[in-house]
Amino acid sequence: MTSTHSAKPASQAPIDTRIIWAIALPAMVTNVATALIGVGDMWIVGRLDDAATQGAVDVGARLFAILFTVMNFLKMGTTGLVAQSGERDGKDAQHAVLVRGLAVALAIGVGLLLLKPVLLPNLLVALGAQQNVLSAATIYAEIRYWTAPAVMVNLALMGFLIGRRQMTAVLIIEVLYNFINVGLGLWFVLGLNWGIAGIGWSSFVAEFAKLAMVGALVLRGSDGRSLLQAVNAQNLRWGALRPFLSVNRDLFLRTVILMLALAALTRLSAERGAVTLAANGIIYQMFVLTALFLDGFENAAQVLNGERVGAKDRHGFAAYIRAILLRGMGAAALLSLAFAIFAGPVLDSFAATNAVAEAARANIVWLVIIPFAGLAGFVFDGVFVGASWTRALLLSMAGASLVFAASLWLTWPLGNAGLWGSFALFLAARAGIQAAMVPRLINRSF
Repeated sequence: MTSTHSAKPASQAPIDTRIIWAIALPAMVTNVATALIGVGDMWIVGRLDDAATQGAVDVGARLFAILFTVMNFLKMGTTGLVAQSGERDGKDAQHAVLVRGLAVALAIGVGLLLLKPVLLPNLLVALGAQQNVLSAATIYAEIRYWTAPAVMVNLALMGFLIGRRQMTAVLIIEVLYNFINVGLGLWFVLGLNWGIAGIGWSSFVAEFAKLAMVGALVLRGSDGRSLLQAVNAQNLRWGALRPFLSVNRDLFLRTVILMLALAALTRLSAERGAVTLAANGIIYQMFVLTALFLDGFENAAQVLNGERVGAKDRHGFAAYIRAILLRGMGAAALLSLAFAIFAGPVLDSFAATNAVAEAARANIVWLVIIPFAGLAGFVFDGVFVGASWTRALLLSMAGASLVFAASLWLTWPLGNAGLWGSFALFLAARAGIQAAMVPRLINRSF
């Protein structure tokens, strides 16, 4: 397959733009379903009419965004390497990548459990939780933390499925996962009156249910037999693990920087009081919804550009970047329009008090701006991951974070507007740095 692609002149290698939507649309639905966990949790605790509890759920969600999402390299790295391996070497090579991913995932999951007594209390304090917010957030976090091994393994397994374009299966699993999570959350919190502990237990049960579903899918039939055969010393020796770990080291560090930026957002929100923390928590969940929606194009870039790297198809690689950016910008425009029209009532429905609703409404303009500020960066993230340009991805995130820090300092007198304006600038700076890097990286790779 590789030699066939390589032998064609660039002019004879047209791309199939329909496959962009075939990957992006299921990924959008899947990602939005994932966002409904945080959104659903915020809505459920909003029925308790307590700003401190709603703020605690936001702090807890940010904590696990730092603790678990920082490990998202397991999914991203596996997706890119599986896409490249399938184009070059076939199914057995893809299973070898998954075995390495699962080995690393299990090691990280066990390590997180061992570090729980140190990490959990210190992260809650670092996020600015105090008094009633800290007490409620601790209850939630103590329960959800035990899902760490399942979360790590699920990241590797889902990356494998995405890298093989099994987007329908990913969609079904994620939708079922979210139905379980939200359904149990409603029952535990509002039906059984478990309070914030109910949110923690619904997350716990849903994560292990997801592991059972995706594990059964991957292990069935000939794929399962091939995967079990790939569990051998050859695939787990240091020489085989080193390329996987190298890619994922850069992705890990890049995600750490991103999570630190998001943690700063929470910390600075908490310093402005419980009302601002709760309001910014709702705005942040809308950003997460935006990011996960537009990340459908990142998923498409990971798979399609990863395949073009495996096929040594420079023309197809560049053409997919342009095509995905164009379609992503159209989706960003639709999302911004939706926020401009509907954000007010949506924010009101999530707010625990009128004061929280008023504070959230004051920042609607940033919900309109952020999709445009973030779109190109999301797409370039996918391109860089698919091509294994992970060191460049790390450097672009570091550069954007310096811009973010400088902007936070300069705009501090502007209050919450300065906080969200700096965040929008952070997203745009990341995209600008990545765009400047692309021509040199393409020349190096092809």
